[in-house]
Amino acid sequence: MNKADLVNELAAKLNIPQYQSRQFLNAFQEVLTETLKRGPIVLQGFGTFEPWNQKERQGRNPRTGVTCMIAPRKSVKFKPGKFLLRDLNSPK
Repeated sequence: MNKADLVNELAAKLNIPQYQSRQFLNAFQEVLTETLKRGPIVLQGFGTFEPWNQKERQGRNPRTGVTCMIAPRKSVKFKPGKFLLRDLNSPK
């Protein structure tokens, strides 16, 4: 599922126009991004988004085989919550 599919699903589920669901999704992305810059986001029962710092590491260009150092960067981990896992694993 991509962003356009998600916009369509939200619009249908909430019975709102697609432009409103797109606005909601864009705002939600902005809030998540800005909040993750400050720390983890816990959505009780759904899961936890947690920022973490990747260390500098050695990588390799797959085309040329040349090794290089990959700069440190921030990334995000997601740990699913109990209710999300329960719903994903329940037969339907």
